[in-house]
Amino acid sequence: MPSRIAHVTLVVPEYDPAISFYCEVLRFELLEDTDLGEGKRWVRVAPPGAETGLLLAKAKGAVQASAIGNQTGGRVGFFLHTDDFNREYDALKQAGCEFARPVREEPYGRVTVFRDPFGNLWDLIEPR
Repeated sequence: MPSRIAHVTLVVPEYDPAISFYCEVLRFELLEDTDLGEGKRWVRVAPPGAETGLLLAKAKGAVQASAIGNQTGGRVGFFLHTDDFNREYDALKQAGCEFARPVREEPYGRVTVFRDPFGNLWDLIEPR
């Protein structure tokens, strides 16, 4: 089997609000939610059919808490491709997502930048 990226850790303040956002607003699937004891859970979410997903990790301690929403130093850290930009954009808007940049056309597709409820920047892209 060739190497592949299976998960990317996303530090969140609490599990359940993160699950709600990613599964209800972005319509990701909850792949796993296993109680590991002592308040720790193994929570994986991913877009339907995706090979790579997010591991939602509850921040433990001040250092991890300080990284919430700024895990990539203020850069867009996550890229969500869609086959229907308007559908996804409208759903995000209705859910109250904050858009950090206006919709624009780029050589690679139609794109906008939104923030998740924790402050992370995401590109929503409909590739050409």
